[in-house]
Amino acid sequence: MQPHAHDHDGADDAICRHAHDHRNHAAQALARAEHLCRERGLRLTPIRRKALEALHADHRPVGAYDLADRISPAGGRRLAPISIYRALDFLVEQGFVHRLSSRNAYIACLHGHGADEVVAFLICEACGGVDEDSSPAMKKAVAAIAQTRQFSPSHQVVEIVGRCEHCRSVQG
Repeated sequence: MQPHAHDHDGADDAICRHAHDHRNHAAQALARAEHLCRERGLRLTPIRRKALEALHADHRPVGAYDLADRISPAGGRRLAPISIYRALDFLVEQGFVHRLSSRNAYIACLHGHGADEVVAFLICEACGGVDEDSSPAMKKAVAAIAQTRQFSPSHQVVEIVGRCEHCRSVQG
């Protein structure tokens, strides 16, 4: 996982490695989403596509109402929340977007994950940056915990809240 470096107000997003990764991989991730929708016989409707593009434009989690503001036509009526939530539900179900429960917000996924893959999000409480990671070791550890408890997970997301390297170094 690549560390990110940005300030608390997003002013230096131009040099933020995490923001840079999102910008560099957004087109590839959008193309992957289009391809997978065609392959699965699903439609990436205009609202779904706009929502996905807007999430790829930001490397921080975005709430549904903020997303509605971002993709609604300028000077026009704001899209209905139900339309946004339906689009987000579709994008999450297809693995193109992740929902961060602790933030009640969504973030675009830059790469595909298997249905049984454990995904961890490292969420900086100071700057709002999010790094995503997964590994065979993490999957094995979560599987061992679940097996010990005879638990069958249906959704394997770990949210870890703390401070990123940059924020720790700035704040001492």
